[in-house]
Amino acid sequence: MRIAVASQNFRTVTPHVGRTRRFFIFEATPGAPAQEVERLDMPRGMALHDFKGPDDHPLYSVDAIIAASVGRHFVQRMARMGITAAATSEPDPAAAARALVEGCLPPPAPHEHDEADCSHD
Repeated sequence: MRIAVASQNFRTVTPHVGRTRRFFIFEATPGAPAQEVERLDMPRGMALHDFKGPDDHPLYSVDAIIAASVGRHFVQRMARMGITAAATSEPDPAAAARALVEGCLPPPAPHEHDEADCSHD
């Protein structure tokens, strides 16, 4: 399984997946450590939130995308592309990729915001 993990600092799993331009790309199979095979460091305009081009975005070739937070609309958009989008509280990118293929990805941390900001849910 080819998995993209959002990591704006190339150290930890980061939130705001639609605005992230840096990703680890892992190959992962159950029972084995996830292997980093690539790093994406995309220019401005290539974050998925901003991308309006044809279906040739570098992330469209993965099977799954992991971040510390993902929105409902992002999950739906990726599902239409055949990509699983998942959020997690796991801070280590390789551990998150392995946990996803093992079926034990920790859930995301609670999302704190004002009640007035609930319109996006």
